[in-house]
Amino acid sequence: MLLAFDTSSAAVTVALATPAGEIVASSTTVDALRHGELLAPAIAAALDTAGITPRDLTGIAVGVGPGPFTGLRVGLVTARTMGEVLGIEVSGVCSLDILARQSTLTLPVAVATDARRKEIYWALYDGPAADGSRRRLEGPAVDKPADVAHVLSGLPVIGRGVVLYGEVLGVAAPGDSAVGVEYPSAEVLAAGVATGTLEVVAPDPLYLRRPDVTMSSGPKSVL
Repeated sequence: MLLAFDTSSAAVTVALATPAGEIVASSTTVDALRHGELLAPAIAAALDTAGITPRDLTGIAVGVGPGPFTGLRVGLVTARTMGEVLGIEVSGVCSLDILARQSTLTLPVAVATDARRKEIYWALYDGPAADGSRRRLEGPAVDKPADVAHVLSGLPVIGRGVVLYGEVLGVAAPGDSAVGVEYPSAEVLAAGVATGTLEVVAPDPLYLRRPDVTMSSGPKSVL
C-alpha cells in the first residue's frame, strides 16, 4: 500500500492507494497554521480506514513543493522519518505537477499557487498524454503576479494563485479556468506515483526564492 501526502500549501492532504492506483482512503483539511497538528492524525485515520498498520506500507509519496518552508518541512520530515523507520522508499513529486495532473482540461495549462508575500509559484504544462500525464514546459519559478501575467496569458490557470490574483493575471474568473482546483490532492499524488504518471524526484524541499533576494550559502535542511 502506498501512503501519499502533501503539505506544500494551506491544505494537509493524505491518501492511501493500492499498487494499481486505487484510492482506499483520503482526507484533506485546509488550515495554513496547523500542518504539524493535522498530518499525523490524518495519516493514522487513513491507515485505520484501510485496516492496515504502518508496517503494511510499501512506499511513501510526498509533495516537495514549491511552498512555504514551514509547511514543506512538516511533510518532508514525516515522510523521511517514516521511510527510515519502516525501511521503505520515499518518492518526492513537485507539488505543481500534482496540480497540473488534477486538471481535466485537454489543453496546455498553467499552475499558479500562493507563495505569500504577494507572489506566486508557477509552471507551464503541455496538454495531457494518453495516460493523463503532463510534461512541464517551464518552471517552477516564483514571481510577482504582474511580472508573469504575460507568460500565463491565454492559458487556463489552475491553483490558489488564480483565486487570489486572477484579475492581475488576466483570468476572468476562477470557476472558468481553474475548475475548482486550488490545492494539490494526495489522491492524485498517490495514484500518479503508483501508476508511474507523475515524475518522481528525491524527497528534498523545492524551496524557491526570488532572484533579487539574497540566497543562503546552501540548501536548507529539513531534518
